[in-house]
Amino acid sequence: MLEILSLTSVIFILIATGYLAVRSGKFTAGEMATLGKFVVAFAIPALIFRALSSRPLGEIFDAGYIGAMLGGSLLVFAFGYVWARRVGGASAEASTFSAVGMSCSNSGFVGYPLLLMALPQVAQTALALNMVVENLVMIPLALVMAERAQGGGATSGARLAGQIALRLLRNPIIIALILGMIVSVAGLRMPAVIARPIDIMASASAALSLTAIGGALAGLPLRSINASVLSVVIGKLLLHPLAVGAGLVVMSATGFGVQDDNLAAAAIIMASMPVMSIYPILAQRYGEGQNAALALLVMTAASFVTITLVLAIMLP
Repeated sequence: MLEILSLTSVIFILIATGYLAVRSGKFTAGEMATLGKFVVAFAIPALIFRALSSRPLGEIFDAGYIGAMLGGSLLVFAFGYVWARRVGGASAEASTFSAVGMSCSNSGFVGYPLLLMALPQVAQTALALNMVVENLVMIPLALVMAERAQGGGATSGARLAGQIALRLLRNPIIIALILGMIVSVAGLRMPAVIARPIDIMASASAALSLTAIGGALAGLPLRSINASVLSVVIGKLLLHPLAVGAGLVVMSATGFGVQDDNLAAAAIIMASMPVMSIYPILAQRYGEGQNAALALLVMTAASFVTITLVLAIMLP
């Protein structure tokens, strides 16, 4: 158990470093936001490109992992939406972002650094697979539902799809996914003059991302915790890993099980992460930024306990 605590303590000490750096005035919230933009625009894309381009695509793509993560995430997304809409009486926009908060993990900023210490042999593969699910399915789904709820159907389906597709194609993470797959499929070998800077950039992602998360949390407004916030926190930290675990069982029963036990464990660990850091930013555009920010803050604090428990169960 002490070994597990040493893993989670490292993660949260780095988050606390970013938090204290802002609270003490060493850095401003804006400067930390710039650091976060750097990680999203350069460090994580470099990491994903390295993960995909360095091995044959067949060694990285795992149908069992993708199916379990996607199926579990969609199940929790649907549950979160219905729960907020029917039980909580929330608006369509609020229900959409309750669903997002329960089903979209912070794979790049928290999940990958943790896996890099706990299961380094599968960390890059798990990150790449999670990015496929989150960036090609979960985030577009959230945007479509939020736009529909806010616009009342004023935007045609084809036009909305085009707008979201264009937005995705400008995303550095999507660009890295596409380029990495092209290099892998083509069997190209990157020259050292290109590969080494990418390696250095990718290696910087873990510490920078955790520090940036802490800085972002320092700038979030603290407000009264309400039932809708607690439901999002519980849904993400408990229901999401359970749903992905159930997805792994279903995929295995249908003949698409994850062959690598470490990768299967990584799927559940990734699902146990708090919500992605851009969650409040996405929600703010639709008038749900404050609840999303509070959910992120509470979830990140509570995840020290839940992640420790998940690691104790999943690690050999």
